[in-house]
Formats: sequence, C-alpha cells, structure tokens
Amino acid sequence: MRTFGRSVQIGVESIIGAATDVTRRKFQWREMILQCWALLTVTTIPAILMAIPFGVIVSVQVGNLIHQLGADSMLGAGGGLGVIKQGAPMATGFLLGGAGASAIAADLGARTIREEIEALKTMGIDPIHRLVIPRMVAMVIVAPLLNILIIFVGILTGYVMAIASLGVTPGSYWATFGSFATVADVWVSLAKSIIFGFLVVVIACQRGLEAKGGPRGVADGVNAAVVISVVSIVLVNLAMTQVVSMFLPTRIA
Repeated sequence: MRTFGRSVQIGVESIIGAATDVTRRKFQWREMILQCWALLTVTTIPAILMAIPFGVIVSVQVGNLIHQLGADSMLGAGGGLGVIKQGAPMATGFLLGGAGASAIAADLGARTIREEIEALKTMGIDPIHRLVIPRMVAMVIVAPLLNILIIFVGILTGYVMAIASLGVTPGSYWATFGSFATVADVWVSLAKSIIFGFLVVVIACQRGLEAKGGPRGVADGVNAAVVISVVSIVLVNLAMTQVVSMFLPTRIA
C-alpha cells in the first residue's frame, strides 16, 4: 500500500508539475522530444510485428464463427470491433509496459545508483520536474500514436486475410466495417492507450527512482516495473471495459 501511495504521489506531482512548468515556461521540451524519439524507436517495429499476427488471428477466428452463422459479410464489422475496442489499446499497453517501462526504469535506476538523483537534489533541481515529467508527457504523446498504428495495421491485415483466405468480397468487408465500430469506439480506444501509457510511465519512474543495491537493484526494478505495468493494464482495462459497456453499449451504427 505504501508503494501504491508513492506511485499515486508521483503521478499527481507529475500532472500538476507539467501544467506548472508549461505555464512558467520551464518545461523540458528538449528532454521530452528525445524521450519521444527513444520510445518510438523501441516500440514502432514491435508494434507492427504484433499487429500483423493479431489481425490474422482476429480475422480467422471471427471469420470461422461468422461463417458458421452464415453471415460472412459481417466479418468486417466483427474484425473492426475487436481490433479497435480491445486489441489495439491492449497491445499498445503491453508494448509500452514491456519496452517503454524497462527502458525508463533502467535509465532512472542507473542514475539513482550512481547518485545522480541525489546530486540533482543537492543542486536544488527537482528530479520530478527534470526527469519524470518529460517522460510522462512523451509517453502520453507516443501511446495514441502507437494505438493508431496498431489499429491501421491490424485492420489492414484482417482485410487481406478476409479477401485472400475467407472469400469475402472487398465491398462487403468495408460496407459492414462501420456497422458496429463507431467514432466513439475509436476515442475510447485512444483514451485507453493514454491511460495505459500514464500508468506505465508512473510505475517505471517510481521503480527507477527507488532502485537500490547496485546493478542487481536496477534489474529488480526493471523486472518489477514490467510486471506491475502489465498487471495494472489488465485490471484497468477490465474496469474501463465494464464502465464503457454500461454507458456506451455496442449498437449498430
């Protein structure tokens, strides 16, 4: 519970500090851009590689079920709904929790055991404003971009599979694509990815800043950051899915 409380404290301080830094023109724009680039370089190719088999799996599984029901023309609707509402935000969260969280936790953990964090405090520089906030903003920016990339690749892969192996005509696929997936579902998917990114960066920063015990402590912090991030994403996704289902039930567009 104390660890959870410290994570919440870092998250609240980061949100308030980001608004304050932007207002006072003290925001670390250069550090934020560098972190955005670093996150994109370690997550873009894995996102594409993850989205391709995911699109194939959704297309094949949903296609077989719809074929048994005799509604082959609805494959586009089922595939689009699965990728947009659940697949893309979860894949984004797992990528950020794996590649992003490990990179951030390792970086901050190494700085901590080398006493760079204590040196910053000695010089009157707040590590939250100097290190955590730029990473938080970078993660929040990169998360929806990865989400959009996974949606695009996943849907395109599902379309190719539906046309090539399931015998669905292109016109019927795209005609039924928007039957259930609406613009609101896309916004919910983007909101999920942003929330997952925020959770990941807060957990990674907390574990990195509290690393101790030399290189072994950094490794333990990285491992804990990845595991806790994935578990948190699964639990938060479950809660958000229930809430969204209550207020935005699936309906024909």
